[in-house]
Amino acid sequence: MYRAVTRQIEVTVEPNFVPEQSSAERSRYFWSYTIVITNSGDETVQLKTRHWIITDASGRQQEVKGEGVVGEQPILAPGERFEYTSGVPLSTASGFMTGRYQMVSESGERFEIDVPTFSLDSPDNKRVLN
Repeated sequence: MYRAVTRQIEVTVEPNFVPEQSSAERSRYFWSYTIVITNSGDETVQLKTRHWIITDASGRQQEVKGEGVVGEQPILAPGERFEYTSGVPLSTASGFMTGRYQMVSESGERFEIDVPTFSLDSPDNKRVLN
């Protein structure tokens, strides 16, 4: 599990390789990832936008920006959490993702929180140690 905390908002990520949606012969590798956002602060916040940078093993990057997550812009009161699962395909057997969420506080302040960089590794990925 990967974890980042920004302004008392914790984001954890649990990636999982999905072999039934992957095919090494077709250079298609698919992962699901479950994200939990927990508000440990004392102010209600809302997730407004997401910004992802997805990098495959060849160094190719894809940038994804959009409103909310999985069609929602969750509001988190102090102590509340929001959990969702999404997915990502790559053309290589490994890669990584990193990102940020733009949040807005109940007082109207906009700020960004970090999503921890997380690794996407498949069983087909051959590790090389230097």
